[in-house]
Amino acid sequence: MKAVNDWLTRVLVVTVVMGALSFSAPGTSAASSTSEYTAYPEVGAVEFVLKQRLMWNYADGQFHGDQQISQAQFVSSLVAVLGVTETEPVPQIPDGHWAKTVYERAQKAGILNGVEINPNKLLNKEETALLVFNAWRPYRGEKNQGFTNTGALITWGWMQPAPQGQPKFREDLPVTRADAALILRYLWQDKLNLELGEKYALEFHKSLKVENGYLIGTVPKGDGLLRLRATFHSKENKYLNFGNGEYFKLKIEGLNNMAFTATNQLDSTNAVAYHYIKFPSLERTNFTRLFSRK
Repeated sequence: MKAVNDWLTRVLVVTVVMGALSFSAPGTSAASSTSEYTAYPEVGAVEFVLKQRLMWNYADGQFHGDQQISQAQFVSSLVAVLGVTETEPVPQIPDGHWAKTVYERAQKAGILNGVEINPNKLLNKEETALLVFNAWRPYRGEKNQGFTNTGALITWGWMQPAPQGQPKFREDLPVTRADAALILRYLWQDKLNLELGEKYALEFHKSLKVENGYLIGTVPKGDGLLRLRATFHSKENKYLNFGNGEYFKLKIEGLNNMAFTATNQLDSTNAVAYHYIKFPSLERTNFTRLFSRK
């Protein structure tokens, strides 16, 4: 737990425009007083989502993490994580409803695809997982078709399995607000990882040049959140690795291919992966990990 909290502390000081938006349901408050959530196993996640304004306390200052989360609450949080600003009409939500703008932004982002719109509906695992996969399709692609939404999200590691003694992928179990906090922290971290990974991949790519038969470049120094690596496979079947901040100059005729990768230092989550396989061309192919590759 200490490692997770230390990592999150570093995350919060990184200067990245996340674009998180705030939506508060009637009777809620972003302010955090002494709350009952300190007793939850997910206390770190709850503190994180409150600080990032991805979820909110109720007017009594309590998080009520053991309550089942509503569709409107979870949709609001997903919109905040994604930073959606454009809208598309959702006629099912009447004018004056506190979540109308939230749903219109979610509709534009594709979060509501295949979802029966009912703001007051209390979500189970399958309904929650569908919303997650809808929101994350632009980032990680389609879910593994061999699983239900619940099974795929549990397999990916963003949803907790059913309690011991029950079928692991039970779809009908309720999702509490504390459960949702844990999922939302994973999403926020993944979005940050992907954005930083792309930033450093582009920085690396721009550093590359072929000069007098040599491939020259520099692996970005990074910020300590991601492990950055350029890996070369030589025609002698050897591998050469260069990490954060390292410069290289290699004879290009002796190289088969190269990969640039960025992984989270804490849990080795894949943030970005590009392959260069057409030397001396510096054309690259994106192999960043998806939920499911066809």
